[in-house]
Parts: sequence; C-alpha cells; structure tokens
Amino acid sequence: MALSDELRDLYQQVILDHSKNPRNHGQLTGDCVHVHGDNPTCGDEIDMWVKFGPAGQVEDIKFTGQGCAISQASASMMTVKIKGTEGEKARAMLEDFRHVVLGDAPVKDEDALGELILLEGVQKFPQRVKCAMLGWRALEQAMGESK
Repeated sequence: MALSDELRDLYQQVILDHSKNPRNHGQLTGDCVHVHGDNPTCGDEIDMWVKFGPAGQVEDIKFTGQGCAISQASASMMTVKIKGTEGEKARAMLEDFRHVVLGDAPVKDEDALGELILLEGVQKFPQRVKCAMLGWRALEQAMGESK
C-alpha cells in the first residue's frame, strides 16, 4: 500500500511524538517479568517489565531503552495498546503487528492495533523491521517467561 502524503505526515507525527514522549516509560517493581532485548545490528536496546495477572492478562507494562525513533515509538505505542489486554489477545496482536511490518500476510484485526498500523511503512525498509519489532520481541519473551 502506498502511503498518501497525509498518511505519511501522520506517520511522522505519531512516531516523533511517541519517541520524544514515550508512554509507559520507566520500570516496574515487585512481582513482574523483566526482559532485555537488543538489536546488535544498530545498537537499539530495550528493557521491559511486565506484570501479568492470574489469567495471563497484561496488568501493567513499562520499558526503558535507547535507540532510533522507530524502536522507541513502536515500544511506546505497543505498551499503550497492550496494557490491560488478555494473554491470547496480546499474542494475536503480536502476530498481527508482525504481519503489518513484514507485509507477509493479512492482518486479522487492524482495529485492535490502532495507530500501530501506521508502522506499516517500515516494510519498505527491511533493516527497520527489527527496530519496529524490538519491543514486541521483548513482550513475546516476557510472555514465554511468565508461564
């Protein structure tokens, strides 16, 4: 899908806003899973803390990190959408987001992703896919460790 000029402007505004003013930035304490992820190719790093509820829902999530605007914005946007989400829905969102940035399959629930769909443009830049996926891979690792 070719991005219109208006959508490209919106994409840039959302990315810049989330990278300069990340949501859910910081650390959690107490009973939570902490994971570290990095992208050795470009040096992006993320630390993520996830508090899971008894049924596997994401009760709270926070992150810190350093890296490009795409990695930080994607992590920020992800935490906003994933907080309060039940485990299976979080996994479905992860798969849908992977399809968004890879462009390899249809997305099942665009509405669930919200503004994350704006990151579709990274599929044109394969080296940026890892940046956009960094926070999501950390979440996936945290979900695996919570079992």
